[in-house]
Amino acid sequence: MILSTTPTIEGYRIKEYRGVVFGEVITGVNFIKDFAASIRNFVGGRSSSYEEELTVARQNAMREMEDRAFRAGANAVVGIDVDYEVLGADNGMLMVTVSGTAVIIERE
Repeated sequence: MILSTTPTIEGYRIKEYRGVVFGEVITGVNFIKDFAASIRNFVGGRSSSYEEELTVARQNAMREMEDRAFRAGANAVVGIDVDYEVLGADNGMLMVTVSGTAVIIERE
């Protein structure tokens, strides 16, 4: 499966559109990561625990979108958009949403 943020894929033509597909992941950020991040905020630097959480959430959302495209009979997803939000009363939840257009492509 080819995944692309662009509307076309070089060397291929879109033969058929199979619809918009999504992948969504909502994950909680636990107390220890919050505590470690607050220390990083105080002394400066990057928060590797949050970066890891973000990476895993994005990978899972992409995998979910890819699975939905596959079930729709597509062999590629074009025009992928990735969005991030924080949710919850204390902003303790991270939501990653990806979307794109599932298509069938063939070599030109």
